[in-house]
Amino acid sequence: MNTQIVHVNLGPRSYNIEIGSGNLGEAARLCQADQDGAHAIIITDANVDSLYTEPVAETLAEHGCEVGIMVVEAGESSKSSDVADELWETMLEDGADRKSVVVALGGGVVGDLAGFVAATFARGLPFVQIPTTLLAQVDSSVGGKVGINLPGAKNMVGAFWQPRAVLIDVDVLGTLPDREYRAGLAEVVKYGVIQDADFFAYLETNIEPINRRDAAVLAKIVQRCCRLKADVVEQDEREETGLRAILNYGHTFGHAFETATGYEQLLHGEGVAIGMMCAARLAQRMRRVDAAFTARQRDLLEAFDLPVAVPDVSHDDLLDLMYHDKKVDRGKLRFVLPTRLGQVEVVAGVSTNDILAAMDEEG
Repeated sequence: MNTQIVHVNLGPRSYNIEIGSGNLGEAARLCQADQDGAHAIIITDANVDSLYTEPVAETLAEHGCEVGIMVVEAGESSKSSDVADELWETMLEDGADRKSVVVALGGGVVGDLAGFVAATFARGLPFVQIPTTLLAQVDSSVGGKVGINLPGAKNMVGAFWQPRAVLIDVDVLGTLPDREYRAGLAEVVKYGVIQDADFFAYLETNIEPINRRDAAVLAKIVQRCCRLKADVVEQDEREETGLRAILNYGHTFGHAFETATGYEQLLHGEGVAIGMMCAARLAQRMRRVDAAFTARQRDLLEAFDLPVAVPDVSHDDLLDLMYHDKKVDRGKLRFVLPTRLGQVEVVAGVSTNDILAAMDEEG
């Protein structure tokens, strides 16, 4: 499979996303490991460590790079200030300096955490994203959002810190647990809803090869999602115009579901899938879309075996959590809501009754 390149044009912070099959060996080139005194710090989690740390570390070492490896526990709970502090201290002990490069090898949690550590250690180290989950490949590894969670709010502490490069090998998805793979498909569906109706239709007509993880289809999906996200990031890198907010479709609800269940019951993509259904029902109640839109979205999510029912948590508590969301503007909730397939808008001033009703209805 030929390598596909998606260029993210951000002036001096521009970088390439390289998408291929069996291309983990390109890590050394992207980390510029041939430079004198090259030092790479691989941050990964316990699940990925046994699968991919060794081949990535070996290719770096073969190019004369000194390699440090730091392994965190798998799961959302690692996106914490305590874990970040442990990584900072270990990097200090290992002699990391401004010439060191951080390699984020893992899913969205590792990418967010490692990117945040890179952004803050020594006032900023370069880092390379090597995402190993579908969700990270199509979404979280692109765009430079890095951060950690607070106990009561997801991603509340963070930075915009663009990677030096993103290296995507779709072959690694073959070892991804089924639930993790399907969670990533929620973000894939999201891109169709918010930006590209034709892409949504492509997903509908390729359910079977997507479910069996066909490499060629996955490469096309990953490339399209990365291009769609890059288009938004190029226009609104730091969420200053409001455009980048469209990428949060389903996330205001979804983050509340994740937080309310202690980051343990739902994977991020599962929370987003349920949140997308709540957002669609909310838009339908506001007569922005019709029932056919909501049903079409639900059918595709269910075809990928994603959850669509709201967790058994007090809806008043969920509403309170939404007011801690980063998208709250002067005390008012804002939701990303569809107007038609392929187009969404940020909407403020939504009634509390409508928000609660969108969660009360059956998925």
